[in-house]
Amino acid sequence: MNGRTKTTWVTAFALFSLFFGAGNLILPPQLGFKSGELWWMVAGGFCLSAVLIPILGILAHSRLQGTMYNFAEKVSPVFSVIYCFIVYAISISLPSPRTASVTHEMAVQPFFELPYIFTSVLYFVMVFIFVMNRSKILDIIGKFLTPAILLVLLLLIGITLFSSDYIFGDTVFESPFSHGILEGYQTFDAIGAVVVGGVIIVSINLRKEPGNYEAKKRLIARAGWLAGLGLFLVYGGLILTGALLHQEFDEDISRTALLSGISEVQLGNTANLFLSILVALACFTTAVGIVTGTADFIKYRFANSRTAYTVTAVIGCVLGILMGQFNVGYIIAVALPALMFIYPITIVLILLNVLPARWGTPMVFKVVVATTVLFSIPDFLGSIGLGSQMGQLKFWIPLSEFSMGWVLPAAVAFVLVNLPGILNWGPRDSEDLS
Repeated sequence: MNGRTKTTWVTAFALFSLFFGAGNLILPPQLGFKSGELWWMVAGGFCLSAVLIPILGILAHSRLQGTMYNFAEKVSPVFSVIYCFIVYAISISLPSPRTASVTHEMAVQPFFELPYIFTSVLYFVMVFIFVMNRSKILDIIGKFLTPAILLVLLLLIGITLFSSDYIFGDTVFESPFSHGILEGYQTFDAIGAVVVGGVIIVSINLRKEPGNYEAKKRLIARAGWLAGLGLFLVYGGLILTGALLHQEFDEDISRTALLSGISEVQLGNTANLFLSILVALACFTTAVGIVTGTADFIKYRFANSRTAYTVTAVIGCVLGILMGQFNVGYIIAVALPALMFIYPITIVLILLNVLPARWGTPMVFKVVVATTVLFSIPDFLGSIGLGSQMGQLKFWIPLSEFSMGWVLPAAVAFVLVNLPGILNWGPRDSEDLS
């Protein structure tokens, strides 16, 4: 293996590890469990929003080679700062506490009769200690966690695929594909791509290889697609596994209980305990990373103030304790309204940054993002039970019944703003796109 190939694989694995959040593992099995013979449609929707869009986010980073701020700065500097603040606020309020809840349900609740609040307090006290001390212990542990979890999951998936009769149940979803897309929102992977892509850029620059912009762009793109393939195989395999084992569990089983149950049925008690411990450790490293990243961002915005860093860390851990005392299902339900608003904006920013600069001018960014925000409002209101307040308006918006009413308006806005360029597109312009 030559140096370039090795660097590509190392970068790909780093990307895979950053996306491969332990909390995400609880989502695919239940999707498959409830999708029946239409598991492939659910998997397609899930992988669209949880794999393809995040990888496109990495490709966008390969072009920008900047930070999350650069994703939205074409809309306006003020909007970009607000967007960054909202993303970090959501991160410490929802996915970070969810890691504590997943840890409780997988690694504490099966063995000890303790309340969620006990785990949540202890968990985020430890998170705070690590955030304030920036220990490298978690970085070292993290290098072994992802490979270990991946090996256990591949073993679990492989045993299921080779030992099942491939008998599927009925689906409970009215719209399997769109349900898969919306469940993919809960991975937070598109947001993760916007946030952590900059980390990868910094890491590559610190290694000082490869040397120029184009070489780094090719490296990140190749690594991104490799990481995406890995995510696709794991997510798809877990969805199929859940679908094949639909007769083994009660219909109302929770996400975490289903993952633990599948592991116990296929691998036995010892392996299930091992997986639970690995998931708990991986959740902890994720929480530390989220709180640290948020504190670093606030510190930077306040002239590298150590006080700002400490206050943000405290707020992040307090929010973690408050939200982490609830079960995973509740946190996922609470997260939905926030995701229905911020995820469409994130997807649009990713897609616009992937496109050639000709089709992503500042005016295009402004109009398309504004349109997306406007047409996301009915979906947001519907997610908090106020959809009826929109009257008949929602029924006139295409795809609103699937909670994706922003898609066609944003596409139309994109075409209309670019129409003059499309009409004048000549051979010279074609060369610019290559």
